[in-house]
Amino acid sequence: MSQTREPRVTVYMRPGCHLCDVAREVVAAVCADLGESFVEIDIDTDPQLLAAYGDEIPVTLVDGRRHDFWRVDAQRLRAALQAR
Repeated sequence: MSQTREPRVTVYMRPGCHLCDVAREVVAAVCADLGESFVEIDIDTDPQLLAAYGDEIPVTLVDGRRHDFWRVDAQRLRAALQAR
C-alpha cells in the first residue's frame, strides 16, 4: 500500500507574476530531482494571504516554515529538503 505524502514545499504566488513563474520552474526542478512534491497557492484568492504575502511574492515555505521570497535559490532549497 502506498502512502500519499503532503507536499513539503508551498509556493505562494499570483497569476501573471514573472518572478512566480521563475520560482515555479526552480521549485519544480528541485522537487522532481528529490522526489518531493509542491503546491502552489494563489494569494489573490484569500484576503489574509494577500495581506501577508502581497509585497513579497513569490514566497516559499518548506515543511511549513518560511524559506525564501522574491527568488528561490535552487541550492538552498535542495539543502533545506535534504536536511530533514
